[in-house]
Amino acid sequence: MSQSRRVQKVSSLLKKEISLILNNDLEDKLISENFITITNIEISADLYYCKVYVSCSANDDIKYQILESLNNLKRLIRHKLSQRIEIRRTPELNFKIDKALEKEISLLKVLDQLKDQNKKS
Repeated sequence: MSQSRRVQKVSSLLKKEISLILNNDLEDKLISENFITITNIEISADLYYCKVYVSCSANDDIKYQILESLNNLKRLIRHKLSQRIEIRRTPELNFKIDKALEKEISLLKVLDQLKDQNKKS
């Protein structure tokens, strides 16, 4: 099995299990009240470090509070992960806000504005 294939499999498994942990196992009110989606996971080739990109529909202030809560709970999340999956070493987690969706939405707005301008002329 090639290294990239292994990383892809572990990444997929981590995404699934972290999602389940966020939705079912945490008692943080801020996290449980807001729908949080894991959009992407970047894992190092040695499987020691993992960046978890999250997205939610809340406003920016709440997004950053959620991000802070997730990073404060990352040891607990990592511990729960180690109980759920069999892997030699559970990677260090680092949560980040995924801004790709926001960029895509702003790009679509610009395209809509250009489309409207072309219709008017």
